[in-house]
Amino acid sequence: MKLSLTPKYSAPSFPVFNVQALMKKIIWVLGILLTFNNAFAQKLERIEPMFWFTGMHNPKLQLLVHGDHIANTTVSLNYQGVKLLKVNKVENPNYLFLDLELSPTVKPGTFPINFSLQGKKILSYAYALKNRDKSTNRIQGVTTKDFIYLLMPDRFANGDKSNDVVKGLAETALNRDSMYYRHGGDIQGVMNHLDYLKDLGITTVWMTPELENDMPQASYHGYAVTDHYKIDPRYGTNELYKKYVETAHAKGMKIIKDIVHNHIGTGHWFYKDLPMKSWLNQWPKYTQTSYRDQTVMDPHASAADRKQMLDGWFVPSMPDLNQTNPYVQNYLTQNHIWWIEYAGIDGLRLDTYPYNDPAYMADWALKLQAEFPRLSVFGETLVSAAANQAFFTGGNTVNRGFDTHLQGITDAVLKDAIYEGLNGKNGWVDGINRLYATLAHDFLYKNPNANCIFLDNHDMSRFYSVVNEDFDKYKMGMAILLTMRGIPQMYYGTEILMKNFSNPDGLVRADFSGGWEGDKKDKFSANGRTEKENEAYNFVKTLANFRQTNAALQTGKLMQFVPQDDIYVYFRYNNSAKGSVMVVVNNTDKEKNLSTERFAERTSGITTAREVITGKTMPFKEIKVPAKTTWVLELN
Repeated sequence: MKLSLTPKYSAPSFPVFNVQALMKKIIWVLGILLTFNNAFAQKLERIEPMFWFTGMHNPKLQLLVHGDHIANTTVSLNYQGVKLLKVNKVENPNYLFLDLELSPTVKPGTFPINFSLQGKKILSYAYALKNRDKSTNRIQGVTTKDFIYLLMPDRFANGDKSNDVVKGLAETALNRDSMYYRHGGDIQGVMNHLDYLKDLGITTVWMTPELENDMPQASYHGYAVTDHYKIDPRYGTNELYKKYVETAHAKGMKIIKDIVHNHIGTGHWFYKDLPMKSWLNQWPKYTQTSYRDQTVMDPHASAADRKQMLDGWFVPSMPDLNQTNPYVQNYLTQNHIWWIEYAGIDGLRLDTYPYNDPAYMADWALKLQAEFPRLSVFGETLVSAAANQAFFTGGNTVNRGFDTHLQGITDAVLKDAIYEGLNGKNGWVDGINRLYATLAHDFLYKNPNANCIFLDNHDMSRFYSVVNEDFDKYKMGMAILLTMRGIPQMYYGTEILMKNFSNPDGLVRADFSGGWEGDKKDKFSANGRTEKENEAYNFVKTLANFRQTNAALQTGKLMQFVPQDDIYVYFRYNNSAKGSVMVVVNNTDKEKNLSTERFAERTSGITTAREVITGKTMPFKEIKVPAKTTWVLELN
């Protein structure tokens, strides 16, 4: 047989395959490989709250877990007293929400939360439970005994120049010549001047929000939060904030934290990767709130108008959170509880209260009260009438059908009435009569003494400018503020006659001179103030410190008398006339004679009175009240 070296080829014979089935199998294998590849490249971006506390009233805890395709994993944990009730998957596979239940007997400690894929552990987070702090000087609450000082940390004092500019943030400019850039003030700067505030008679400090605002423009004001669990690094750290609260407490002072339920900033990490579409109030096209609080209370209101008020965005850079979403509710409520317990905060100011979902806010208030019975809470309500303000406060169940459990509000209507009393022309319902009529509406509130009263703040023209830099009117207004019912609040710099109008807003947010190294004048020191500034400072200091020692001003009732001959008189009193405070307001350009016989029901047995500012004692039967004066008289 002859072997041929030339191969003979014939048409190849292949087995018959189902091409569609083969492609499915290839895709499946590639999918498995890709999943494992992603899994081992995965990392946990964050778990929030990052730790929690034992001994809380509510045993339930919901953890937000964020990481690349974390929803593909299986979650497990093993710690005595902690149950994993449910793993919630949502629209975005980068999120899981873990429902835990903590036993009342659970012990502090750390345990791993494991994330597995195909039975193999790929990620783990060491979750800590910490002992609840039950120190008696924590979370004291803010009461009518207090005097609140509102400040913007970026504009008050720079105590740490090393954090003026933080690389990697959207805004790195530092420009004190611009009202809209960062100026460098921080928490350390506030801590450095707590003694100044205490000496002035301040008992409570309220800063505008200190949380991270990683926004490209105007990030200094704090109301566009980008991380709910992180102090803005240009202000300091979480640890420094806690130290700030503890330092204030050690000095006998209290701390209010300013929080925002309604919105976030567009730089927020979860805005960039939303857990679900319903995390925000979404519209077919951008829709701004109408700012019409009346639509929430109007029995004749259109549903569309009410929706725009509640669900419209505050401004384009502040997305509106959907507070009807239970995941959003849990996130916000737990965040606020976490900060209070972590730092020992005494009270909360709630930004843009009327814009929040009413049912959620009522539930939120109950949950906070259950954990912190002494915590004080008041909501911002920049509205036009006492009825509008009272609508949002607790106890108003007849009108609302439910109780908001909101203790008090920022009393803008009383502020407007004081302005009218100082600047207006006296008439039946004008001038000083407006103040009397406004207080006559206190029957609308369950507790008007829980309202925060004020003359200005960071969103409006400064008080000294509103009274046209009339020093007499300035003193009249400050005397009313510090003797009126409610909890008085003063905006930073008012004690040294800082001025300006709010158009634009930045003008009323100027730096406190002396808070920066190299400032030409140090207004924290008497030597750095002008003669008139020192007179204003000492006027406030005298009244504020008198208020701290006078029980009638701290806890007493209010009785007012109908203005006559353009003079308005009210009393703060407890059980006896002695120690009562009589306030006499003469807003005219003429000296007035005042007979005290009309006030016998509050002055029985009183023969002399001490004028608090000068310390002079005077006969009580007939009083000559100087023009443009508010006299504060301690009855003897």
